[in-house]
Amino acid sequence: MLLLALALATALPEAVVQTNAGRIAGEATPDGRHLFRGIPFAQPPVGPLRWKPPVPMKPWTDIRDATRSGPGCMQIDYRWNHDNAANQSEDCLYLEVVSPNMRPAKPLPVMVWIHGGGNRAGGAVGTIHSDLGKHVVLVSIQYRLGALGFLSHPALTAESPHRSSGNYGLLDQQAALRWVQANIAAFGGDPDNVTLFGESAGAQDIGLQYLSPLARGLFAKGIEESGTAGFGMPARSLAENEAIGEALVTIAGASAHADAATLREIPAEALVQAAEKTPLPEVGDNSYIWVQSVTDGWILPEKPAAILARTGGAPLPLIIGSNARELDAFHDQAQLQNAIDKTFGGNAAAGRAFYDKLRPDARRGSVLLQAATDLAFACPARVVATAHSKMRYPTWQYEFDYALPGQEVSHSYEIRFAMGDPASFPPGAPPLQSYWINFARTGDPNGPGLPHWAPYGKARAYISFQDGKSEMKANLRGDICRLRNAP
Repeated sequence: MLLLALALATALPEAVVQTNAGRIAGEATPDGRHLFRGIPFAQPPVGPLRWKPPVPMKPWTDIRDATRSGPGCMQIDYRWNHDNAANQSEDCLYLEVVSPNMRPAKPLPVMVWIHGGGNRAGGAVGTIHSDLGKHVVLVSIQYRLGALGFLSHPALTAESPHRSSGNYGLLDQQAALRWVQANIAAFGGDPDNVTLFGESAGAQDIGLQYLSPLARGLFAKGIEESGTAGFGMPARSLAENEAIGEALVTIAGASAHADAATLREIPAEALVQAAEKTPLPEVGDNSYIWVQSVTDGWILPEKPAAILARTGGAPLPLIIGSNARELDAFHDQAQLQNAIDKTFGGNAAAGRAFYDKLRPDARRGSVLLQAATDLAFACPARVVATAHSKMRYPTWQYEFDYALPGQEVSHSYEIRFAMGDPASFPPGAPPLQSYWINFARTGDPNGPGLPHWAPYGKARAYISFQDGKSEMKANLRGDICRLRNAP
């Protein structure tokens, strides 16, 4: 690797960058972009650093090869994430960067992608090849997943100076953003103009960073695609997450009351597998084990709903939205009714009556799919947009409802239109990438040649991205969402 990096440094001196930990050698492309892969932003979180806040990377002296991606974080292979699962390691705190111009006349806007995957799968690899990297300095980051990133346990809480455990993945994201603040200028980027954007659990994590006091000053604005701080679910307390942690480590082969040193001896693979078998009495569906937010008392000092209601979140511009069809979460009517009873509070009867009368829709799908989209995505987005806008923070909401011929809108479908080459889509495809780039540049998605996107405001305005048109509407799913108050 060192010989490769030295060869690159000789042939392409502009592809060598000095970071705060040492020099790295990336790759220059014929179109003028520069790509850097496998950049460590913290020490490997292994051994005594497992379940610890990320520690800054130790400096190195040689030129480090940055032409190869680092491994993904530990995860189960769910097929959609096969490439990440095939190359995984507990040593996974790496990021990737692409710059369209290393020496611009004016520093370029920076966009930092936080990948989705239920906080239990996915990775950073490949994002820097997207079309966005031709317009902004694009960064894609990794963070500890699953039990290695979000497990709480009394033994870990006891050793923490903050009397807290869990949410290590959120701390990793903050460490990556500190790396961006310290280093992105060397790639042509503006550290004062950093936009976080992500989808699903990545969007949830961005929502949580808007609420975490530890993230202040690390970014300037954000885009939440199909995800909010809680997905409409009540947050767990630290004690509740510790109880889940005790059950998980027991399944992994340790005592529920093991000390921290013993917990760190459990093989990482055993922890990942044990999470698949750990019961979730409140939520039921095990796939939500790491996306029910945790009020740990430090990273999240209060419940997300309470912070949001009191402060509106960080006073930064925000784009938030959902797709017309998201995920099937309910298998039958009984499961839906149970969810309504648990989450609608005093409005449960009205919620049940709404869905009893609802019918399948050609655009939005079955009643169960509509309900899942409402309860976990559209309605929580409305709560966030309302609270954020109420504080007079710039807020824009969208609904994505466009599909390519022969396809249907689904969860994550909008990513291709934000990341892909607009010239590859048919005429009339939503100009999502143009809005995203404008927002990254100025804090406002509007720009020349685009349909006007009005702020959310008191009218609860949102833009609907449909086939052949992008038009303003108001009060998305208002009849049911007015009954919900969970972000």
